Amino acid sequence: MTVIDLNDTAAALPDAWRSRVLGRVGPACLKVLRMSELPLEEESHDAPEALLVLDGRLELDVNGQAVTIGAGELRIVPAGVRHAVRPGSRGVLVIVELEEGGPDAA
Repeated sequence: MTVIDLNDTAAALPDAWRSRVLGRVGPACLKVLRMSELPLEEESHDAPEALLVLDGRLELDVNGQAVTIGAGELRIVPAGVRHAVRPGSRGVLVIVELEEGGPDAA
């Protein structure tokens, strides 16, 4: 069994918003990344994804509605839902997602 320090792993990443795959659990992929104040373009996925903020906050636009996810909070984004990162995000984010086109993808 491997123990991973998520904060240290995110801090060591060379660029914000570039995730590192930590491992897989069944069809799910676990990633960690360091957020920055900069926004990201709108996207959607073929499968749901879970967004867990470990530290800081994630500022999203979900289907045109402003959403803030704080430290210790989790948001499940359903498959096909358009979402974009708004300015002002910061901290460490863990993403749990099914591989695109995986067995449970919509």
